[in-house]
Amino acid sequence: MSKPIYIAQGEDAVASDPNVMITTILGSCISICLWDEAAGVGGMNHLLLPGLLAQGDPLNTSGAIAMERLINEMVHHGAMRARMRAKLFGGSSMLHGRTDIGSRNAEFGRTYLKVEGIPCDAENVGGTKARKLRYFPATGVAQMKLVDEVPVLAPVKPEEANDVELF
Repeated sequence: MSKPIYIAQGEDAVASDPNVMITTILGSCISICLWDEAAGVGGMNHLLLPGLLAQGDPLNTSGAIAMERLINEMVHHGAMRARMRAKLFGGSSMLHGRTDIGSRNAEFGRTYLKVEGIPCDAENVGGTKARKLRYFPATGVAQMKLVDEVPVLAPVKPEEANDVELF
């Protein structure tokens, strides 16, 4: 039986225990799963706004800092950066009619991996559905399921004014 570790936005997890499973749910966010087969060590993060800059250094962002934190934690567990391989997930367009942060997030993931020379073995990004992701870091196996129904958020109703005036 797997020991699940749930990661939320801005978090990451690393493990080498074959009984550990890392899980998250992604909308416009992305997760990059890294794995070093020789060390049997893997890790996954959940990036909300990686901050890919249109002009400037794409590696001088909060996302790049989070990636370095994940890589360093894997190295601490015995992985070697040169042997790491990646899988990229998420980046959905969840806010219809608004800025498409999901595609910008996915582009950050691709750019980071390319610039850092980390091969990406698989990706599932874009679309309009959320994803449930399960990652087994000791083996590098990722399982992804599209979530068919995402709750629609009701607009916030303004409160009615009262007769009390504060000054």
